[in-house]
Amino acid sequence: MLHAKGPLLSVDVGRRETETESIDGVLESFVGGRGVGTKLAYDRLSFNADPFGAENALYFSTGPMQASTMSFTGRMNCTGISPLTDRLISSNAGGFMSRNFADAGYGAVEITGESDELLAVHVTDEGVEFEEVPELAGATVSETNEALTADRDIGTDNLAVVGPAGENRVRFASIMTSENRAFGRGGLGAVLGAKNVKAVSFDGDSAHEYDIPSSAMDIHREAATDDHIMKRQGTTSVTDLANAMDALPTKYFERQSYEDADKINGDRVEEKKYKKGTCSACAFACKLPTKDEERGVETEGPEFETVMSFGSNPMVDDIVDVMQSNELCDEYGLDTISCGDVVSAYVAAEDEWGNADLVHETVEKIAHREGIGDDLAEGVARVHDDLGVEDWTVKGMEFPAHDGRKLNGQGLSYAVANRGADHMYAVFYSYEYPLVGKDQAMDPAGLEGKPPALVEKENQMALNDSGVVCKFSRDFMTPERYEMLFGADYEDLLAVGGRIVDLERAFNNERGYDRGEDALPYEIEGLEAALDEYYEHRGWTDDGVVPEDQRPASA
Repeated sequence: MLHAKGPLLSVDVGRRETETESIDGVLESFVGGRGVGTKLAYDRLSFNADPFGAENALYFSTGPMQASTMSFTGRMNCTGISPLTDRLISSNAGGFMSRNFADAGYGAVEITGESDELLAVHVTDEGVEFEEVPELAGATVSETNEALTADRDIGTDNLAVVGPAGENRVRFASIMTSENRAFGRGGLGAVLGAKNVKAVSFDGDSAHEYDIPSSAMDIHREAATDDHIMKRQGTTSVTDLANAMDALPTKYFERQSYEDADKINGDRVEEKKYKKGTCSACAFACKLPTKDEERGVETEGPEFETVMSFGSNPMVDDIVDVMQSNELCDEYGLDTISCGDVVSAYVAAEDEWGNADLVHETVEKIAHREGIGDDLAEGVARVHDDLGVEDWTVKGMEFPAHDGRKLNGQGLSYAVANRGADHMYAVFYSYEYPLVGKDQAMDPAGLEGKPPALVEKENQMALNDSGVVCKFSRDFMTPERYEMLFGADYEDLLAVGGRIVDLERAFNNERGYDRGEDALPYEIEGLEAALDEYYEHRGWTDDGVVPEDQRPASA
């Protein structure tokens, strides 16, 4: 089975010490990326670790497909204990850093400890440099990038940085790379900020060689020539469909469609797009560099989830206002989904629907923990009572779009996902709109027959996050192509994904979480029976706990 190569580099930023050790067995069993990050965290972290404590760690990792020039492979993973959900979480970022990470030659990099001075940590194939950067305290993402690339032979594609939100321990702070790509969900930027690390860079000339089949370029050619709407509108291409199906959260989840969706949809985003945008080596080019000359707003995006969180949910009907919210989040280092939902909750509490100025002011207050922003920085689950609004989260994570009240299988996915209400954990909504062929499409209503399909989809997505293969490759990847790329039977590959999901759940079980947290803030008929069926397919107990004999031995 194709898998990543290289040792684990452990970097203790408190002691400013490093060490390397072989993790060949982990790489062989878990491929790379999310799988390797999850196994290392399970083996090396205390189950009782404080997310903001020195004992928590971040695991950066990527997969063997970084050795290819195939489309859909310019991504990497970061794993740690989330300060938002209090659970183990992996976040995935695109852009261009993954191949610079691979050039450093490590199978994974662990960042642990806590520095007494603000640091930039420079990781290369020749060692690690700890650079004190007190002058960057409070700097935005772009200011940090500019400062760290000015005197070094690196670019923004070498850097993973946090903005003020990460330094201020906003529980949904992102780690930003390639300027505007994010390890977004779960607040791992706050973990890096708590370690007093402003940035980590990766560079070198020690990338490992892999035997990638030449037929991988068939996928690349198809990605280059396919006339897909995502090439023009990215994920916002689904806005009108979601709205028509009553699957677009609106007015802080009070409603499921937005009468002004045509003002913030894919067509409006496409009108503001001024050039192509992509990730490393990808010919699909679904990113969205946008700008508005009149107001001087320039950003990358918004994607569909941001159109919901900063558009329909607070009822803002101007796409440029949504673009500005997107850019503020990128500059301050904030997850646009969680941040937009938190701001929408505040808008609901203040009855200030559509007030874009208030939205933008509140984003800035959150990033700096100023005034009401200090409370909102804790996330919806911790602040909803004080605001007098409902808790629209699962496991403490705010909801994306693709409303589970309409797309019931996606609702089940939100309930059981180890990282909470996250649409990319299984991408089950693709079956229910549908965004797949008729042979795979499912009725969005009800849960009959969906638990086993959800198990398979979660396993496949875990494999994608380990390979690493972008989840938007779904129209191009088949079981046969997975077997071709990774040199293993498809069912064996899915089993790797299953072990990753098991390990995540087992870690969270050890932190005291079980079936009681697999819940939704709304009702779906048959949910409890579907949970039973899902657990049965996973081999878990009726309480949603992974049995001891289903957990691999620690390293």
